[in-house]
Amino acid sequence: MADVFVSYKAEDRQRIAPLVQALEMDGLSVWWDAHIGGGDEWRQTILRNLEAAKCVIVVWSKRSVGPNGKFVRDEAARALKRNTYLPVRIDKVDPPLGFGEMQALDLTGWKGDTSDSRYLALVSALRRRGLKPKPSQGGTADREGFDRRTLIAGTSIALAAAAGGTWLFIRPATAKSDSIAVLPFANLSGDSSQSYFSDGIAEELRTALSRIPGLQVVARTSSEAVRDIDAKTAAEKLRVSNILTGSVRRSPQVIRISAQLIDGRSGVERWAEVYDRPPVDALDIQTDIANHVVDALSIRLAAAERAQLEAGGTTNAAAHDLLLQAEASLGKNVDPETLQRLIGMVDAALALDPKYADAVAVKARLLTEKAGTFSRSALEYQQNYAAAEQLARRAIELAPRSRSGYVALAEILDQQLHRRAAFAQFQKMASLPGNDAKTLPDYAIFLAEIGRSAQALQTAEQIVKLDPLNPRSYGTKATVLAHARRFRDALMTVEKAIQLGPQAKPPHALHAYCQAILGNLEQARREFAAFWPDIADAPQGYVAPLAAADHELGNRLIEHLRKTAGDGAFYQYAEVFAQMNKKDEAVDALARAWSIKDPGLTLTLVDPLLDPLRSDSRFRELLEKLDFPT
Repeated sequence: MADVFVSYKAEDRQRIAPLVQALEMDGLSVWWDAHIGGGDEWRQTILRNLEAAKCVIVVWSKRSVGPNGKFVRDEAARALKRNTYLPVRIDKVDPPLGFGEMQALDLTGWKGDTSDSRYLALVSALRRRGLKPKPSQGGTADREGFDRRTLIAGTSIALAAAAGGTWLFIRPATAKSDSIAVLPFANLSGDSSQSYFSDGIAEELRTALSRIPGLQVVARTSSEAVRDIDAKTAAEKLRVSNILTGSVRRSPQVIRISAQLIDGRSGVERWAEVYDRPPVDALDIQTDIANHVVDALSIRLAAAERAQLEAGGTTNAAAHDLLLQAEASLGKNVDPETLQRLIGMVDAALALDPKYADAVAVKARLLTEKAGTFSRSALEYQQNYAAAEQLARRAIELAPRSRSGYVALAEILDQQLHRRAAFAQFQKMASLPGNDAKTLPDYAIFLAEIGRSAQALQTAEQIVKLDPLNPRSYGTKATVLAHARRFRDALMTVEKAIQLGPQAKPPHALHAYCQAILGNLEQARREFAAFWPDIADAPQGYVAPLAAADHELGNRLIEHLRKTAGDGAFYQYAEVFAQMNKKDEAVDALARAWSIKDPGLTLTLVDPLLDPLRSDSRFRELLEKLDFPT
């Protein structure tokens, strides 16, 4: 049961979020309709929480007092009947007839400052109703075992968010003139199996344009989310000033590619071209489109920078086509047979062009996946990583100005716990001009894991700007916040991921984990159970906090890990044992994890689940071995 239910008009959500965050930072549990999951029966969920709340804050605004505010008035009427009604106003309006007997607290113009007298008046009103808000001491509640230095270091950041930083997250930004989205090119070939080619052309144009210094290019997922709406509306949703769209029709004899650059503000065409060429000219067409976009946007490039616009990294059209087919499956869950088939396709591309740097980098990523997920022995694990590392270094040698080789090598080194070497490769990647949402998530998580929270958050916010409609963007940012011990901020951020992808399990797992860390154990348990009927099937690293108060569950988690992962999950054993306060077993599990170089150890520095071990000399010795960059 939440302390406070917030009733408001949905269109005012951006203005309400700072109030919700401030109340939560002051120790109150708050329910608002952002908590509704995609599968919930929303009316019943709202009614259940409305009638269970100790206090209902009804927010009166121009929208909620208007003719479309009937749901707010209905919720206010129910709150009045239960004597839980507490009105506030965020616009200079009077409550509707029947709700004006109690004076509304005035929050007009308030943007999150918890020291503001208007907010303090609201806190006093809540206290008079029996609630006990506790003014925050930096935005994160103390929890036994937390590292005090982390809490102190995070104070200024958390307070900045409470004072208005959240508005930057939720308020639509103004479109920048140096921003563009490449929408998916329509497949007009009459064959749905050719979609990989039209989608691949759009993605390679994004990659080429992202190498231009100062040009913000929206990433693939967000661009594909608006593929069925007009260019002007798409520009508004993505907050960009330019839209590149087009179509592809391919036959054995000819390829026709049309492209159109549109001003996102006016909807006026800035440039357009139709290409009718032999299929082998597809790469030249892509390069020509990128150059025309640069010219139309009046971007001045040096010769070396313009050379970076050459698409594909090969002149062999057949090799290019094979790589596009393989890349269409990247990022998806694949079984060992599918993974081997993709490796075979990339090998075929490299047989046609051994110097195809993009293909070399993709094969390095595929072998990294094979090493970390499907290796059947320690020897196979080592061989796959060694081969992947060799390929990543070859990709860098072939294309030193491309980010893909550096991020592939950094990930390979990191998974083998060579963290300083991984950091060096990430830094080289970050030093290259342009921006690319594909390479930044790994970098953001890495920075968070080595304790560079501010830099990690800055990178995560850049990802959100580049890919604003992708749930994973907000999942990455929420993970960064969680690693920084900003669990309430992480909750609010991962809720955005849930809104964009309500059926995806990982955001719900992270949301439940943060609830558990904050002590909301029953809420966490219910959320896990909604997606994993047997809670032991939930990701152990997320569900482990529940083992602190439920040792029976902890024993079930250990047994489940032994059955499903055997010796491949020593780090997860350590997390569960630490939460059960079985320190010797936890330290022993970490020692075993170190002996096999378990990639889970990358979390050791920031993992709150291991906090019970941090005073143990054996744990500190392990940290020194882990090669964290200073």
